[in-house]
Amino acid sequence: MPLTVETVEAELEAANQEGDPAADALVSDLIDNREVDGVNDLFRTIGTLKPHMAMSELSNLPERLAQFLHDASEEPPDWSEADVKAAEGFFAHHHGVASMLQGTVGLIGTYLSPTGAFTLRSTGRLGGVEGPGRRLSQSSRLFIGMGDKDALRNGTLAATVTKVRLVHASVRQLHTKSGTWDYAKWGEPVSQKYTTGAACVFSVQILQAMKNLGVHVTKDDAQGFVCAWHYVNHYLGTPDKWLLPKDVDLVDRMWSIEREREWRASEDCTFMTAQALKFYKEQMLPPGSYEPFVAMVRTALTDRYADMAGIPQSAVDLAAKPAAALHNIFSSTVGGLGGDSAKKAVGVNPYDEILGIASKAFNKVELYALTHDQDDQPQMHQELHDNR
Repeated sequence: MPLTVETVEAELEAANQEGDPAADALVSDLIDNREVDGVNDLFRTIGTLKPHMAMSELSNLPERLAQFLHDASEEPPDWSEADVKAAEGFFAHHHGVASMLQGTVGLIGTYLSPTGAFTLRSTGRLGGVEGPGRRLSQSSRLFIGMGDKDALRNGTLAATVTKVRLVHASVRQLHTKSGTWDYAKWGEPVSQKYTTGAACVFSVQILQAMKNLGVHVTKDDAQGFVCAWHYVNHYLGTPDKWLLPKDVDLVDRMWSIEREREWRASEDCTFMTAQALKFYKEQMLPPGSYEPFVAMVRTALTDRYADMAGIPQSAVDLAAKPAAALHNIFSSTVGGLGGDSAKKAVGVNPYDEILGIASKAFNKVELYALTHDQDDQPQMHQELHDNR
């Protein structure tokens, strides 16, 4: 039975106790045999996973990995060309802004789940000092790839998401093998509840952030974005009964209910958010642009959740500034990033200049993340390195 508003609490509680048996069995074996690093190297050779692909196309991989990827490549039974076209319509209009918000508001949103923040912080490099950059690097492949032409048809998105699925399995298995995970308190590590919850954060929460920033998204485009995340949720190994529905209004209502139960302040969240903000300030943003950028993130997330995450109040109160003042702030602080377009007055949405220039800055970081040290692929973990 698919998720509904009426069943969401009970179903997600059940989903909190479930992992991903097929992925877990494979990854447990890889960890026990010290094969994770070798498989991570092989990930770089796997660019597509097409439905019904022949096993011979995966002949360069260990047999059990090849079989898993072959099975994982099957598209969901409700795949439709109409959904794909709707998703492509969203990305044609909003890819840059959506990608930037996924890499800021979206990532911080996942920290607002105490379980999610605890899991990330206790999982080595994704939660430590280098965590924000590494997580952004590996997430960027998904955020950018979702908007690539034919990504939902040619198997490139399926390949990226299936690698993330195996990363999730490595986190589960390492916590299981450590013997220190508190199942009574946390449920299953990176449970199916967490997976579907993250899909909500990166879909309807981003749509809400865009609305908060004055970005108009048509109903058809919003529907397409949620459909794209429905397919991502499938390729992450989530059973059909817990998949993100393809109805944007239903998902929005469900998420609004669940967010009240799930998002809370925590020391782990504050730590992870502070690490992310430090990364944005030191490695992403041009000198002088940090304050208006943080103000934009607060506006997108709303003060309630920004305070909960530990995002500081900015000296720049974007909500109180007219369009011309916002334009002056960003054209003077960000400098040449916007080129001639940054010098043009807007007059419609006071956030247009900020979103445009911030997206360019962020997309440059994403491009860097996809090429720096070849760290552009989701990577499984062989060991835990607790940063608590």
